[in-house]
Amino acid sequence: MGKEVDTKSIGYNTNQSEIAIGSGGWTGKGWLQGTQTKGKFVPEQDTDYIFSTVGEEWGFLGSIGVVILFITLIIRLLILAERQKSQYSRIYGYSVSSILFFHFFINIGMVSGLLPTIGIPLPFFSYGGSGLWGFTILLFIFIRLDASNYINR
Repeated sequence: MGKEVDTKSIGYNTNQSEIAIGSGGWTGKGWLQGTQTKGKFVPEQDTDYIFSTVGEEWGFLGSIGVVILFITLIIRLLILAERQKSQYSRIYGYSVSSILFFHFFINIGMVSGLLPTIGIPLPFFSYGGSGLWGFTILLFIFIRLDASNYINR
């Protein structure tokens, strides 16, 4: 039995998430107006399945906006990593951008049913202190390394 066949147990989270994203339409139902979100049909909608809430309340356009913001952040981090003078800073920058990319890619794939559910948070969106602190510290360390790149000229 796969997640497509057994939507009452193993495929429940993904099925409800797909319903929530699909019900958002082009522009969404509005802030805090999602029926799947308000009815708590999507389990873990504050943490692992936060993108289903984004898709339902902000719609396709809002979801694309979030994807564009993440891609812009990752590309910017790669550009900053490429211009680093020290090898450590460059590798650290590539590592930060790859961690953010994998979390972003796997979470959105998981929520939309393209990838299996493994419980990876969406960076800077998912509820929970440890993920937010971890991503923020990773990013701030790289920003500091980039700033010291200009100080030590």
